[in-house]
Amino acid sequence: MKKQLEKLPFYNSLVLPYHYAQGVAASIKNSFPGKKLRVIGVTGTNGKTTTCFMIWHMLNQAGHKTGLMTTVAYGVNKLKPELNHMTTVDAFTLNKRISEIKNQGAEFLVLEVTSHALAEFRTFGIPFEIAVFTNLSHDHLDYHKTIAKYRAAKGKLFLKAAYSILNADDKATKYYEKIAKNYTTYGIKSGKNQAKNIKLNISGVKYSFDDMNIETNIPGEFNVYNSLATVLVGQKLGLTKSQIQNGIKSLKNVEGRMNIIDEGQPFTIIVDYAHAPDALEKVFDSVRNHKGRIISVHGGAGRRDPSTRRIRGEILAKNSDIVIITEDDSRDEDPEAIAKAFIEGATKQGKIIDKNLFKELDRKKAIKLAIDLAKPNDLVLILGKGHEKTILRADGPHDFNDAEVVKEILKT
Repeated sequence: MKKQLEKLPFYNSLVLPYHYAQGVAASIKNSFPGKKLRVIGVTGTNGKTTTCFMIWHMLNQAGHKTGLMTTVAYGVNKLKPELNHMTTVDAFTLNKRISEIKNQGAEFLVLEVTSHALAEFRTFGIPFEIAVFTNLSHDHLDYHKTIAKYRAAKGKLFLKAAYSILNADDKATKYYEKIAKNYTTYGIKSGKNQAKNIKLNISGVKYSFDDMNIETNIPGEFNVYNSLATVLVGQKLGLTKSQIQNGIKSLKNVEGRMNIIDEGQPFTIIVDYAHAPDALEKVFDSVRNHKGRIISVHGGAGRRDPSTRRIRGEILAKNSDIVIITEDDSRDEDPEAIAKAFIEGATKQGKIIDKNLFKELDRKKAIKLAIDLAKPNDLVLILGKGHEKTILRADGPHDFNDAEVVKEILKT
């Protein structure tokens, strides 16, 4: 019944009073737990999870007991995997977990905040001391309908936050500057705080900022942005330069985010969560200096914005030597129909079926095909699911983790 209701015009607006009531009830039931912590919220289309992990790790390393709630995991010292395919959980679960984090003695909470959560009042009653904006691009328009509404939903975080840290290289920041109470900006090309002397390689990034040398173990130019936002959070909270530098450098990786899988094979394999057009572009930008061929494995989720499928097919084709289209969380949509749109985009960019463009709807077989095709010095990119532990098909969830599947195939 819900699936049919969601297709009705103005469905989201009609259920707003219900979501608001849930947010209020959840906060009251748990005695407004967010008010007992210093909360840092991170929002944006891409980079939220990595930025959250960087801030959480930096604060803990500096001696501040800090909780974390993200797409990947939640907790304080020992993180529990987030098994729901959801970033900011429902209001009752959210408040219950915040209470648990406070009861474990946390001083801070780093919370990944989605536009859905803000639109549905899931964060009602949570005072944000600092809010971070990473970027905004085409995503979730199946829910928000227009990019303007998507941008406005995220803007609710900056209306609430006491202090905001905004990505000046993203055009949406002009809008958020008008509504933020107090803010600073960061970037590579612009902003009050800019990264300089940037060096990118497959194992991480290095740059200088404010007489600090920042180094990450996670590759990609986008991690210059993620880590610079983290630096500014650290400065705002009064951390020392060494605490900031060491906190960022000592984070080895974030599960499902540009993870290199090394089992001794003569080519490189990277698993990443990228599934929106802009995220895919950023991944390809981060490996643009790779000398060998690029083989990409990717698919589209069902009941998610279908307008990005052809676009993503084009992006894959433009940036890969070989493209393998496969399944993602198809849910109750026909995987063949989803793949068709990706293939149309890829063929538009000149890829040829069964030559440099393949369709294999069994994700494990698709990953094996990529590995079988790889030659020494090639790069295999397995994109879209990252950290996720299940794949959602028409008959429900099935155990599946890209990194573990890769390791299993390489060992056999």
